[in-house]
Amino acid sequence: MNTSGLAKIFCGLAAFLLLTPGLQAVDTTDTRMLSQPAVSRTHAAFVYANDLWVAEIGGGAARRLTADVGAESFPAFSPDGRLIAFSGQYEGNTDVYVVPVSGGVPRRLTWHPGPDVVQGFTPDGAAVLFTSPRSVFSGRYTQLFRVPVEGGFPGQLEIPHAFRAAYSEDGSRLAYNPLYDAFTQWKHYRGGTVSVIWIYSFGDRSVEKIPQPEGRANDAGPMWIGGRVFFRSDRDGEFNIYSYDLKTKKIEPVT
Repeated sequence: MNTSGLAKIFCGLAAFLLLTPGLQAVDTTDTRMLSQPAVSRTHAAFVYANDLWVAEIGGGAARRLTADVGAESFPAFSPDGRLIAFSGQYEGNTDVYVVPVSGGVPRRLTWHPGPDVVQGFTPDGAAVLFTSPRSVFSGRYTQLFRVPVEGGFPGQLEIPHAFRAAYSEDGSRLAYNPLYDAFTQWKHYRGGTVSVIWIYSFGDRSVEKIPQPEGRANDAGPMWIGGRVFFRSDRDGEFNIYSYDLKTKKIEPVT
C-alpha cells in the first residue's frame, strides 16, 4: 500500500474516533461494574477493576485500598467495622488477607497452595471464615475453615462441605450452600445440584433445610438479620430476595 492509501486510512480512523459518541472521553461520573459489595455500620466496600475500594455510607469519594497486579475479591467487614478480610491473588496464589478500613499493608493469614475464598468473620471477630479445597477428595467440593485474625493454623469446621456460608449473629448457627452455583451455567436450573440452604446448629449438630417449592429452586447467598435468614432465590422465575423465619418457618418475598 502506498503512502497516500495509508494517509486515507489514518484520516478515516481519526474522524471515526472524533465523531463517534462515547469514544471522545471517559465518563468518570458513571462508573459501572462495581461488584461483591460488603457493608458495615459506617462503610461500604466493593471490588472494582480487580481492586478493593471503600466508601462511607453517607456518601463521598471512594478510597482505593489495594493496587496489586493480582485480583482482590470477596471483601467482608469485621463485626466492629475496623478490618476488611478479602481473598487476594498475591504471590501467585489466592489466600486470605486482612486490611484496616483506614488503609495500610494487607496482612496474609493463609498459605496453602489451594484457593482460599473469604466468607466472613466469626461473630466475635477473632477469626475469618473461608472455604478451601485443601482437604477434599474431589475437586467438586470445598470445605469451611477458620483462621485467627492474629495469625495461626486454620481449623476446619465439622460441616462436610460448603460453597458459601454465614454465621448467625450469636454464633450458634451457620447457614450455608453445600454445593457450587450450577445456575450460573444454566438459567432456571432444576437438576440434582440445585442450590439449597442448610442451617447447621453447633449446639446439637442438627441440620435444618430451608423448604423449597415443588419442582425445586436455587436458593443462594444466605445472610442473617436477627432470627431470619435472607437469601436470593429463583423460585418464582427470576432471582429475588426472600427471608426465612426460623421460628415460624415462613418464607416471605422481600423484593
